[in-house]
This record gives sequence, structure tokens and C-alpha cells, in this order.
Amino acid sequence: MAVQPQTEFEAALRRQGSSWTRTTSDAFAAAVTEAIETPAVATDLSDWGLDFGDAPVTVDPTPRELLGATTGVTGASLGVSSYGSLLLPSDAKGTEPVSLYPERHVAVVSESDVVEDVPAAFDRLGDEFAEGPKSAVFATGPSATGDMGALVYGVHGPKAVHVIVLTDR
Repeated sequence: MAVQPQTEFEAALRRQGSSWTRTTSDAFAAAVTEAIETPAVATDLSDWGLDFGDAPVTVDPTPRELLGATTGVTGASLGVSSYGSLLLPSDAKGTEPVSLYPERHVAVVSESDVVEDVPAAFDRLGDEFAEGPKSAVFATGPSATGDMGALVYGVHGPKAVHVIVLTDR
């Protein structure tokens, strides 16, 4: 029996030191509240049909709010199960800075958008990217570098990553 992409995705997240929560759209605000450390900022996810409700996040933050945030919450276009990677779009919402500047990144991905491997991700993205110039980055786990000797986390991005997997979107 083949391993399901979701099971492999969660195993890859664990290997790289990321945590995750599986939830529904209805329970999304509660899952965000559990996953963040305040102050928190977020990109607008209403086009996903998601509402932050009473979660203590600032949507569409100012540069000052972004720089002062401990947590950034964004959507991820895809998850890649073999690596536990997330595809983060470069968009007008500010997904890249909200995912990179705070020490903690909470990424939201739909279970149906978790694919097996990078070639499958490119297959899913082919038509979208063929329409014109687009940009996105694959992010895998907390930012880490050994450039300074010992392994250091959080130099080029978040020190911690938590993924909220939506089971019903």
C-alpha cells in the first residue's frame, strides 16, 4: 500500500523540526489562536473562505506592525509531501515578507493542495505560470545556516514553522 501524501508530509514536517495542526475551515480561527505567539500579523485569507474571527492577528499589517510581529500567518499555494516544503507566492498581499520577517511562521495549506513531490508541484503550477510572469519560493522548515560556524536558526527567515492543514477546503 502506498503512503498517502498527507502522512508523508507530516513525517517530513516532523523531520525538519516543524509542527502542524489539522483542522477544518470552521475551526480555523481557534487553530490560529493556538498556533501563534503575539503580536501576530497575517495576510488576508478571505479569498480562501477563511475568517480569523477573534484570533489576535493584524491582517494587512503596516511595515511597523510587520517588523514588530513575533508571528506571521500566510497561505501556502502547495505543500510538497516528500520534503515538507511549502510553496509561498510572491503576491500583492505580502505573503513573502509576512512569512519571512517574524520569528514564527504559521503557514496555511489545504490538504487537497499537498502533492507528492516537486515534479508534481511543477505539473500543478505549469498552467498558472504559463499565463505570465509569476514568482514563488519553496520554503522548507525553519531558516537555518551554518555560514557562521555552528548551525544558527532564524538568520534568513523564521526560527519556527507551524503548518495548519485544512482538511475541508
